[in-house]
Amino acid sequence: MKLKIDENGAVVLDNGKPVYVADDGKEFALDGAHLYNRVRELTQEAAGHRQAKEAAEGKLQAYTGIEDPAAARRALETLANLDQKKLVDAGEVQRVKDEAITAVKAQFEPVVAERDRLMGELHREKVGGAFARSKFVADKLAIPVDLVEAYFGARFKLEEGRVVAFDPSGNKMFSRINPGSPADFEEALEMMVDAYPNRDHILKGDVQGGGGSQNRTPQGSGVKTIRAADFEKLSGAERAAKMADGFKVID
Repeated sequence: MKLKIDENGAVVLDNGKPVYVADDGKEFALDGAHLYNRVRELTQEAAGHRQAKEAAEGKLQAYTGIEDPAAARRALETLANLDQKKLVDAGEVQRVKDEAITAVKAQFEPVVAERDRLMGELHREKVGGAFARSKFVADKLAIPVDLVEAYFGARFKLEEGRVVAFDPSGNKMFSRINPGSPADFEEALEMMVDAYPNRDHILKGDVQGGGGSQNRTPQGSGVKTIRAADFEKLSGAERAAKMADGFKVID
């Protein structure tokens, strides 16, 4: 990344903000005051998280070795109420333990299953809805939204109810427009598509070669193609495989 310089050697400004040029050729104005304040906020936030983490770890030391404190408490109460004479038989002790474990599983497995179901529905609504409503997908991409979600959807997760994007290494993606802040869905998806090796095959014809890119339209006669009608007959996984293999959808 470097400053944009005009023909007189002066830094180019946009509304009083210096303009930078990213490694991929895209330009953006850097708000220094916003960046400074955001760094201070993130530093304070990180300190708060660290203190909370240390406090939580201190409390958890009392439960070292106990994976489920609530289940352990109920098991102790069950054993305390048993007729002590029955505990002489080792087989009876094991039977009581097995029954206690079975009772706990019967009580909480449905709760965990329902929680997982609701979390899955929330993820589909938030992330799937973001793809369905995306203006970038509708205006710039030549493939169906379900295929876009099938390929890029795993890069988006929910954090505190918000859709957050991650790069292939698992790091959170940050905005170029608002430095220090996470990239919103549209900006993150555009960055993912820009980095996709076969982006020429999924971009609409009128946007190939734009946005600072070069030679996006495939050259030569060796381009693999598939008719749109045949492409629509494929499953989501088969469509993704075709795109990954470099196929271009044609009318």
